[in-house]
Amino acid sequence: MNRQRGMSSLALVLLLLLLGNLMLHGLNLQLSSHLWRVNSENQGIRNAALLHSAMERARQQTWPATPALRCQQHDEVNVRSCLRIFDDNSALLIVASADASLWQRGQVEGDSVRFLPHGWSDFCPMKEDALCLPP
Repeated sequence: MNRQRGMSSLALVLLLLLLGNLMLHGLNLQLSSHLWRVNSENQGIRNAALLHSAMERARQQTWPATPALRCQQHDEVNVRSCLRIFDDNSALLIVASADASLWQRGQVEGDSVRFLPHGWSDFCPMKEDALCLPP
């Protein structure tokens, strides 16, 4: 009668444990990568909402027609709105944070600025990029 010592069964169990550990480690790396992407997308959506909210508040304010460049700091961290008035009585409202900017075109009417209903943009609407940068 042959006596088995159980070494082959033990080796098979250890091999299965090793393969399971490698699979779990790979899945953990994949989950960490997906979690990082979801968090960065979530932060981007929050930043965009903050910027759009600041743009709407800046549009609702009464901006005087003088001086030609005027800026305001919002309550939010690093969100600033600036109104630039050009020689042809057109205006450009710039709302910028550290990550992104939004622009709204307008027109000077009398002593105030009226913003065009379809004048917003998420890219620089001017030919010269320097005119779209907040001071």
